[in-house]
Amino acid sequence: MMNWQQLISNKRLGQEQRHPERHDVRTEFKRDYDRLIFSAPFRRLQNKTQVFPLPGSVFVHNRLTHSLEVASVGMSLGNDVARILSDRHPELKDTLFDEIGQIVATACLAHDMGNPPFGHSGEKAIQTFFSEGPGSDLQRQVSRDFWDDITHFEGNANAFRLLTHQFEGRRQGGFVMTYSTLASIVKYPYASSAASHKGKFGFFCSEKANYQKIADELGIFCISQPGEPLRYVRHPLVYLVEAADDICYEIMDLEDAHKLKLLSYGEIAMLMLGFFDETAQKSILRRIEEEQLTDDNEKVVYLRACVIGKLENECVRTFVEHEDDILNGRFEGSLIDHIAPLQAEAYRRCAELSRQRIYRSKVVLDVELSGYKIMETLMQQMTEAIMHPERYYSQQLIGRVSSQYAIHSDDLETRVMAVIDYISGMTDIYALDVFQKINGISLPIV
Repeated sequence: MMNWQQLISNKRLGQEQRHPERHDVRTEFKRDYDRLIFSAPFRRLQNKTQVFPLPGSVFVHNRLTHSLEVASVGMSLGNDVARILSDRHPELKDTLFDEIGQIVATACLAHDMGNPPFGHSGEKAIQTFFSEGPGSDLQRQVSRDFWDDITHFEGNANAFRLLTHQFEGRRQGGFVMTYSTLASIVKYPYASSAASHKGKFGFFCSEKANYQKIADELGIFCISQPGEPLRYVRHPLVYLVEAADDICYEIMDLEDAHKLKLLSYGEIAMLMLGFFDETAQKSILRRIEEEQLTDDNEKVVYLRACVIGKLENECVRTFVEHEDDILNGRFEGSLIDHIAPLQAEAYRRCAELSRQRIYRSKVVLDVELSGYKIMETLMQQMTEAIMHPERYYSQQLIGRVSSQYAIHSDDLETRVMAVIDYISGMTDIYALDVFQKINGISLPIV
């Protein structure tokens, strides 16, 4: 069984032997949070699509606002779990365990930092460029592990890479984050060769040693047999990060759909009130009247707050009740999968309606189609450039790439990964701008 006192460590990856002098009272986990908030990759999330296109006349969520909201819910989940479990395990009081709310919030901030432009369609464009497109010719020239990585390219694994990888010109890798924060980000703690049918995995082969080092330090146990692809159980706090994300994207997407008039207020109210029994429903509707909320958008905001609070309580209850299974690595599924039947059925109805009316709506499909084509073109042009760097046009393209990427490496796999790093780090708007320029659709205006 994993144990909490080992699982919560403020040791930093890349600074294990260093103890720099501190000039303020921030905890190491708060320092992690601040490093992310003030970082350029986090700031770029403001121009990455969450679901609906950016920008628009109606403000909807982007990856930045989504991540901040997930961090807020994650903080509540972590704090509530810490309070309850500290009473259950008195030996945990006044230890680093008290800070799990901060750890979960920080991991929530980072959970989407590895996502490429245009979200899921951007991921698919990178994957299929290698598995189905011109990049398939590379299979004979790279290792099997690397091929598994790039044909299953995954935003979660890319976030771990972004936070831990040593890029060109940096003496230390990534953000030099604490072990517990990094472990809490890895939703699928296994190699790409062990990816599920959905293609999910947690770390590229280039970062495998980093994850193994973190897992060994924290006592996260490996469940793969010798000769099998590497697989670990999750760090327990991953379940809280996942729950915060599940709660926010499902409920906030409904609010955005209402703003864009894809769903009526009546439909939203029916869905959100479904999370409560009849007595609670009457109480909520009465409070809406007492607060004199007459605007439908304000009513939706109030209902959304009630639902998030209810789901947060349910996920805390589920985590605490299943603590032993989680620490033993026997817990299956997500916390949302184990909430009470009433809330589970309401969540299922929300998810089903979202699939039918939001994720398959024309405005969302148009973004996915355009984004896929943009990403496919960028991957093709840049990969061809690194395969033939002697060509004039290749040199022009490579000249655009920042010196932090190992685009000039003698190693082919390193160059290919540099292309993926470069393109996946783009914002939607920047990817569109580069696409237009390299295709001669637009010219820079000086």
